[in-house]
Amino acid sequence: MVVSDTIADFLNRIKNGQKARFDKVDIPASRMKASLARILKEEGYIKNYKLIRDDLQGILRVQLKYGEGREGVIAGVKRVSRPGRRVYVGHGEIPRVMNGLGINIISTSKGVMTDRQARKERIGGELLCSVW
Repeated sequence: MVVSDTIADFLNRIKNGQKARFDKVDIPASRMKASLARILKEEGYIKNYKLIRDDLQGILRVQLKYGEGREGVIAGVKRVSRPGRRVYVGHGEIPRVMNGLGINIISTSKGVMTDRQARKERIGGELLCSVW
């Protein structure tokens, strides 16, 4: 199956996996998806992730995290910049998600980072997605 927006596919697999209450989801791997998984783990939205090598592109296995009553930690995700409409922001234009309760993930010249890190380092970039 050919997917034109791999980041949106990554986010949807995680969101749908949480709705179905899966313990883990397998996603075709890439460096960008591994960077997104690293940030989601650092911010506490997923339990862990693991890169599994195979003869093709590899598999990214994401272990989902749940709260009380097996309720998903991720309440919502939104893909901001997409292949048909790229969204770039400067360090002063980075929006806040839910008044600081969520995060924006930004692709910068210094790598993929959260909105807080980008503001701290005073660099902008492509606004990939919002998670809350």
